[in-house]
Amino acid sequence: MATTQEKATPCCIKPVTAEKIDGKNPKSSPAPAGVLQNWSLVGSNPSEDPIGKRASMATLLRPVEPVSDPTPAMTAASTKGVPIMLRAQTSHPLDPLSAAEISVAVATVRAAGKTPEVRDSMRFIEVVLVEPGKHVVALADAYFFPPFQPSLLPRTKGGPVIPSKLPPRQARLVVYNKKSNETSVWIVELSEVHATTRGGHHRGKVISSKVVPNVQPPMDAVEYAECEAVVKDFPPFQEAMKRRGIEDMELVMVDPWCVGYHSEADAPRRRLAKPLIFCRTESDCPMENGYARPVEGIHVLVDMQNMVVIEFEDRKFVPLPPADPLRNYTAGETRGGVDRSDVKTLQIIQPEGPSFRVNGYFVEWQKWNFRIGFTPREGLVIYSVAYVDGNRGRRPVAHRLSFVEMVVPYGDPNDPHYRKNAFDAGEDGLGKNAHSLKKGCDCLGFIKYFDAHFTNFTGGVETIENCVCLHEEDHGILWKHQDWRTGLAEVRRSRRLSVSFICTVANYEYGFFWHLYQDGKIEAEVKLTGILSLGALQPGEIRKYGTTIAPGLYAPVHQHFFVARMDMAVDCKPGESFNQVVEVNVKVEEPGKDNVHNNAFYAEEELLRSELQAMRDCNPLTARHWIVRNTRNVNRTGQLTGYKLVPGSNCLPLAGSEAKFLRRAAFLKHNLWVTAYARDEMYPGGEFPNQNPRVGEGLATWVKKNRSLEEADIVLWYVFGITHIPRLEDWPVMPVERIGFILMPHGFFNCSPAVDVPPSASDMELKENEIAAKPVQDGIIAKL
Repeated sequence: MATTQEKATPCCIKPVTAEKIDGKNPKSSPAPAGVLQNWSLVGSNPSEDPIGKRASMATLLRPVEPVSDPTPAMTAASTKGVPIMLRAQTSHPLDPLSAAEISVAVATVRAAGKTPEVRDSMRFIEVVLVEPGKHVVALADAYFFPPFQPSLLPRTKGGPVIPSKLPPRQARLVVYNKKSNETSVWIVELSEVHATTRGGHHRGKVISSKVVPNVQPPMDAVEYAECEAVVKDFPPFQEAMKRRGIEDMELVMVDPWCVGYHSEADAPRRRLAKPLIFCRTESDCPMENGYARPVEGIHVLVDMQNMVVIEFEDRKFVPLPPADPLRNYTAGETRGGVDRSDVKTLQIIQPEGPSFRVNGYFVEWQKWNFRIGFTPREGLVIYSVAYVDGNRGRRPVAHRLSFVEMVVPYGDPNDPHYRKNAFDAGEDGLGKNAHSLKKGCDCLGFIKYFDAHFTNFTGGVETIENCVCLHEEDHGILWKHQDWRTGLAEVRRSRRLSVSFICTVANYEYGFFWHLYQDGKIEAEVKLTGILSLGALQPGEIRKYGTTIAPGLYAPVHQHFFVARMDMAVDCKPGESFNQVVEVNVKVEEPGKDNVHNNAFYAEEELLRSELQAMRDCNPLTARHWIVRNTRNVNRTGQLTGYKLVPGSNCLPLAGSEAKFLRRAAFLKHNLWVTAYARDEMYPGGEFPNQNPRVGEGLATWVKKNRSLEEADIVLWYVFGITHIPRLEDWPVMPVERIGFILMPHGFFNCSPAVDVPPSASDMELKENEIAAKPVQDGIIAKL
């Protein structure tokens, strides 16, 4: 992932000059206090430090031995015959791996292969940063990188002992051996970057490697493309398509789906895919909606390791649905329609530039600050979320926020739909399927973009430009009150900072958003759009497990579930474990002397003391919510400070307890899970859900430890979903559905943190005119 100056440009409005962006335009008014005029990173070199504090900070450090991370001891790599450039401390410990670091990691692992055959068989599933311990992050934020807050560290006698440098960065690689069908995990140290000269090469140091038995790693886009070609070249498949009137294989679309785990036949000893087949009607129309013609009745099973069809059967002849005249979604005449003509231009303009500041991956906005990260599996990650609260300083809220898994189970028991239960993060990767926002203006206003770097299947580095979007949005009224006696009103408009990315997984699009608000709220939102996954019907057939969309075409019912993992740190400095979770339910008071009018109700709290007790479900009938509290900090009324999780609309799986997909997705059985932090507990279904034969791996197994939560380093796992009963209005492309939740301050502040938001300039002018033209008594007279 990378940040670049040219990405700091408006989208869909007239570009702003570089001088304006850099704050060098002599005609522009000075930026408000606290707003960095050079808000984006100058140039593309991450070693540049526009804040300029690093050199002066060095004079304040008392050097000692470098701090060690809780990993095996590391020694210098052999450098015989290879020129070395010692790397400066230019990357924050949480910065995503750069393209150069990914290349070093891949080259190091490949060079460690014992034989040329092993090296040639290596396929690189993912290369990600090994996130350091929280104490390392605290040291970096205190003395090496913004926000330069020594107060983040606990006080010690004699002053802080400050290391002269941070531990080397490390990369974690998941490697699939195509020859042996083995999956291995490697840890590579990136402490040195060797010069690339004639005869030279990049090398790191292998810290550890291990083979993980009985698993299959996520699929890769290269495999999907190869699978499509193999199926289309398979003669029995071509004959089956001819039976359906299709001879041009260029019209055929083959979408490989992971097989999941339904029986021993799906065991991970083989790498398997079971494709879904679709067929377009026009070979010269690249934007035609090919999902409008599903091909049913053909059973195909592909060995993805050897790229051969191992099972094929034309089980049932189902005629292709007729071409639907409403199937396309492109503009105007290209879809055979006419676009509406009364949409006027709407421009979002910020003449003074944005209110946020960006330094590398560190973002400051209003009183919020945080870091941006990105992984191939989760996509966007938000680190070190904190609120600067006046004389109370920087107050942490969460250490790490991300979407770690999503599951889409279908409710049609017929073949092939009963097998459609995709784990889109664990089987494919949300980040690897992210969009370049150059291809569509998904954000408006003044935008800061971030690139994302990944390894491809063969170990090369690929970059998704403009992958993450950072921008401000107007969000209506923040608060308002009008005094009826005087007629005077105070109103403030709400503004929010949005960080987002969008990915496509086969037919569906998902937008993942984190919104930060001026009143201290954090909102997580998922936007669902894209194209329905359809089935074909026999003439005159109607299925109760879906909605008929067009003649011969129906959309099965299904659900979308998302899992947000929130490593909370409410008012906790690094190393502190002072959080607990309470559940709040509203109770109606029993009739009696305390409720003579039968109108009384109250909020009842229950402390969730252990992990097994903390497996909870939403209950809108009692306005159920959960509060993460700090056990040592209080507000002005003596109550513990906290943040509450407010559920949005939600559901549970509409499946029997023995449903096959629940073997791998036992975490869907509850809306909330709470665990004590453990570094290796990252994914609710385990690291390798693809073809996973183990029942209840992940969250459902971890909580059996039943660790105490009364005062702990708390991790929330919130599972939220939507039940999709398709409508005709969802065709040919689905209007956005929104789902999410809110983290809201609850006793965290002493009063509303939004009371200091200033009125807009237009509001102030209007108010001055009203006061001048209207006596105070007018409001009372009008009311009388």
